Amino acid sequence: MNTNMISKEENILFAAEKLFAEKGFEGTSTREIAKDAHVNISMISYYFGSKEKLYEKLVEYRMNEGQFFSKDLLGRTDINEWQKIEKVIDQFSNKIRTQKCFYRIMQREQLHTKNPQIVEFLKQTKMGFLSMYSQILESGLKNGIFTKNPPIYLLHSTVSGTLFYAFNAKEMYKEFLNETEDEETFDEKYYTELNKHIKYLLKDLLGYEENK
Repeated sequence: MNTNMISKEENILFAAEKLFAEKGFEGTSTREIAKDAHVNISMISYYFGSKEKLYEKLVEYRMNEGQFFSKDLLGRTDINEWQKIEKVIDQFSNKIRTQKCFYRIMQREQLHTKNPQIVEFLKQTKMGFLSMYSQILESGLKNGIFTKNPPIYLLHSTVSGTLFYAFNAKEMYKEFLNETEDEETFDEKYYTELNKHIKYLLKDLLGYEENK
């Protein structure tokens, strides 16, 4: 597969991602995707075979990015377990902030998907996160970095639940705070505070003290 082919595929994937986020899977046609990607409609069949397969490929593409990050992080020896937790939060939060379209799609999928392939992708991704938290927690307890051993599913729920709720409620909070800044400026402040808040919660949950 040459570079041009990859960039063409990605170009179609990203055009589809915006449309799926806006109109949903059913509400998006391959004709619209082709138009927004500036390609002939036959290119979608050529690269992906069908709209379903294109959709599955998009989910796989985004999910794989997270899996590479997890494997790399677990293998690092230059940072301790608390610093690994901080990196997980920063990475997860940054993805939700910068890949808004994809996370809108994913939230819809959690509720409505009938595609068994996507159900499996979602399950495997969550299981991957649980496994990563388990390994970091186990190692942190063994090394004396953490003093508490909370249930892993609660740790995962605290991070994911807080991030997703904040992602969905951002516009309401902006109005509540009477913020008139542009989106980029508000996002910067909002996600910085959010990250700080989640880390504060996890310090308590894990019994981590910075200056022990």
